[in-house]
Amino acid sequence: MYATTDTLATTPAAQGGRSRWLALYTLCAGMLMIVLDVTIVNVALPAIQDDLGFSNSSLAWVVNAYLIAFGGLLLLAGRLGDLLGRRNIFTAGLIVFTAASVLCGLARSEEMLIIARFIQGVGGALTSAVILGMIVTLFPEPREQAKAIGMFAFVASAGGSIGLLAGGVLTQAISWHWIFFVNLPIGALTTVLALKLIEKDKGLGLGRGTDVPGAVLITAALMVGVFTIVKPAAELGWTAPRTLLLAGVTLVLLAAFIVREATAANPLVPLRIFRSRTLTGANLIQALSSSGMFGIFFLGSLYLQRVLGYDALEIGLAFLPTTVVMGLLSVKYSEKLVMRFGPRRPLIAGLSLIVVGLVLFTQAPVGGNYFIHVLPVLVLLGLGGGVCFPALMGLSMADVKPEDAGLASGLIGTMGEVGAALGLAILATLSATRTAAVSDVKPALNALTDGYHLSFAVAAALVAASVAIALTVMRPTKQPTAEETEEDLLLEAA
Repeated sequence: MYATTDTLATTPAAQGGRSRWLALYTLCAGMLMIVLDVTIVNVALPAIQDDLGFSNSSLAWVVNAYLIAFGGLLLLAGRLGDLLGRRNIFTAGLIVFTAASVLCGLARSEEMLIIARFIQGVGGALTSAVILGMIVTLFPEPREQAKAIGMFAFVASAGGSIGLLAGGVLTQAISWHWIFFVNLPIGALTTVLALKLIEKDKGLGLGRGTDVPGAVLITAALMVGVFTIVKPAAELGWTAPRTLLLAGVTLVLLAAFIVREATAANPLVPLRIFRSRTLTGANLIQALSSSGMFGIFFLGSLYLQRVLGYDALEIGLAFLPTTVVMGLLSVKYSEKLVMRFGPRRPLIAGLSLIVVGLVLFTQAPVGGNYFIHVLPVLVLLGLGGGVCFPALMGLSMADVKPEDAGLASGLIGTMGEVGAALGLAILATLSATRTAAVSDVKPALNALTDGYHLSFAVAAALVAASVAIALTVMRPTKQPTAEETEEDLLLEAA
């Protein structure tokens, strides 16, 4: 039913050390462009609203249109990579994303920008869903794979804070249109390099895994689910009739998808993949940790803006230490930590550091000082993310068969995206509700700060839950012996 390792591994490690690392840099460039777009748009939203005349409610669709397409298609895109070739899906996604970025920059109406953002989400899903599977194929040797995944994890997790800085610079120096136009040269160059540096893989072929009903069901379920989170749940509340109705529709679609996958001859998502405790646990951790982290970057930015009075550029600079610390650990030290202690211990340690940082953020006052109340939090988030996210990415692919690498890559991305949307909706709603509840008895800034404190505390609880899963579900991994470590070093030197 499934192809062998040799059939799929047509982007082999044998293509040469230098070219493999150049291929990795190309994949990371594509991922960085996708990740940057998520936060770079947030900074420019006020300028977009003023220019195109968005209302406060309709402005959310600049973000939501992207999230719905991106989160809804990640899983399908990952499986299409297994079937049609991961390089084909990666480059197709780059082309779609780049073209849609140009349309976004040229938008002169609300409708045009929202449609273009939806198309951008489609391209983003196609591009990002297959990257992790391609990295695992390019770097089968454990030490090199840990290092490569560390670089990818840094780009995937820290790119958002770079986007805050880039968005502030481009919006204030030129105009909001350029946050989209800047993707044109990056996307074009990355596409050319991908075609040149990444060897083409055949894939299993549509006849070996085509499951149109399953694809329709899971895509519809994810899109309706993300829509429910970012629209009615966030605006009307979690118990509103419309929210409950759409949540019910999502559950029915998911149930139908599971039944379909259990009975289909060639399922889109073979349910056997979830027999792995490691893969299942990694995806649960990804969902919970993303729920806490993504919401905090968004609400932390609001705290800096509304309470401390920072402008867009100052917010970007404020978050820069997180990027620097996370990058240093992810690229330089995460591979050594994973090889020395295995992935489980760094995962638990990193998540625990994030929890401590979020708890500290609950103490940030109205008249907060950046160096006392904010910088230590951001450093802890950078330390935690730099240690845990590379280990988590590696664990998510550890027990995966080569023919399922694209699916597993799309799955971990889907859990992160849905977790981020869910976390943002929950934290933003709780923050707003708390602020409204105390606004009659406290000054405006104090009420805002109380709301943010509650959201920071809940985010800490979500990440703490992921620590519990890492402790109970994830099995300790066998450490390399001294002889194996010496052999790895000799191979690396050769």
